[in-house]
Amino acid sequence: MGTLLSDKFTENLSRVTQVTGAPGARALAALDHLVVCLPAAPPAAVWRELPQGTKLKALLKRAGDGAVPAIATRLANERQTAVAVGLLAADTEPFEQLGFARKLLAPALGEKSVALGVAVLGFDASQAESIAERLVSAALAHGFALADFKSKREPPRIRSLRLLGLTRRLDLARIVAEARGNNLARWLTALPPNKLDARAYVELLEELARQQGWQFGKYGVRELAKLGAGAFLAVAQGNANDSAAIVRLRYRPEGTAAQPALGLVGKGIIFDTGGTNLKPFAAMSDMHIDMGGSAVAVGTLLALTALRWPHAADCWCAITENRTGPTAYKSQDVVTALNGKTVQTIHTDAEGRMVLADTLALASRERPRLIVDFATLTGACITAVTKRYSGVFTNRPGLHPVLKRAGRDSGERVWPFPAGKEFLEDLKSETADIAQCLPDGAGDHILAATFLNEFVPPEIPWIHVDLSAAKRKGGLAHVPTEITGFGVRYALHLLLDTEVGAL
Repeated sequence: MGTLLSDKFTENLSRVTQVTGAPGARALAALDHLVVCLPAAPPAAVWRELPQGTKLKALLKRAGDGAVPAIATRLANERQTAVAVGLLAADTEPFEQLGFARKLLAPALGEKSVALGVAVLGFDASQAESIAERLVSAALAHGFALADFKSKREPPRIRSLRLLGLTRRLDLARIVAEARGNNLARWLTALPPNKLDARAYVELLEELARQQGWQFGKYGVRELAKLGAGAFLAVAQGNANDSAAIVRLRYRPEGTAAQPALGLVGKGIIFDTGGTNLKPFAAMSDMHIDMGGSAVAVGTLLALTALRWPHAADCWCAITENRTGPTAYKSQDVVTALNGKTVQTIHTDAEGRMVLADTLALASRERPRLIVDFATLTGACITAVTKRYSGVFTNRPGLHPVLKRAGRDSGERVWPFPAGKEFLEDLKSETADIAQCLPDGAGDHILAATFLNEFVPPEIPWIHVDLSAAKRKGGLAHVPTEITGFGVRYALHLLLDTEVGAL
């Protein structure tokens, strides 16, 4: 199973270092590429801080407006270091800054195994640090290659990464931890479904737990049957074997209580055919990414572990396929979930809320102070916010401004939706306590969250992230790949930089 884990995200990515002050000749001599970010109207003093600043200033005068990078040239040193300069308005939003960083870095990372330098000059100290963080984050995302199974392995894109130009030291540990978590989420999500089947996924998580010092637990089909997890098992019953499982990973830093402060929950549908209500080809062809929510949950736990987060946390992954066949569950089946509620199934392609229902109920038994779940749950959320945003829902509506602000500040933008009791009227059932969904799918992202809310006790704060931005052609923000790993960066900002982390 080590071949699936690889060393790509468990290693320290590339060697990341920082040299404060203007870039000197010695530092530049060690670089293959230097990427420089300047204000939209660079002050005169900045050209004196740059190598061959007079030449760069002259080139910039001839540059086209809005081009990224604005200019590209080479230094007259022995290495002939390539230089790309980009201009950025100081008041640009974080999302736009991340996208700018991706474009600015793209030419430098077209080559393999480079020594890369990143310099931010001409801004005030606070602005420079924020921009530098986004440039380094973009470099670590861009320099990471997703899993492939080609016979010839390519070298890493970045051999080393050096940050230049700041007057103060940046928290590189936070940036690297976020990048590792995002890279892990993208790595797992991109794996082919015959490589990352249910057994392989469980084994991979067990191996990762050993590496990270997490406690590993597995609830297999038999254990889940004893617990009465009928909603999860309804989806799993179409599988050819009993490999489906709910996995629990426990992070317990020294000195913390056994009770978790945080429960991370992720949808791990490793392939989704739609079940008996079979998807058409176009909707099914990339359904190996339907486990992306669990990948984000695990990536978030990895990042928190790397930062030695001082609170206990559990991560729960609901791992199964959603298959069609003679034993698969059907419309109008009635099943009993782990918390005792009976569910009338309507559409077998609404399997995500079924497996999450029991997993949320199981996570709630540990009484965490906060539960956050991640899932590629509904097409309705993509319709509502496009693939540039993800939807967020909570049983604490007062958190909506905080959730939205965390998205703006992280550059992984979210839009809050309601999930109140009023919507339960639409999920009334004649044969069970609650209907799984509506046949017509109107407002399905809201109804799905309303359904899930019934499996979290009201005294536990809960946040649900519907990952409509999990996959976007051309990438998103600083991430260049179609699979974005959206959610890890957002979760860390939410937990470390807002009052949500103190719940």
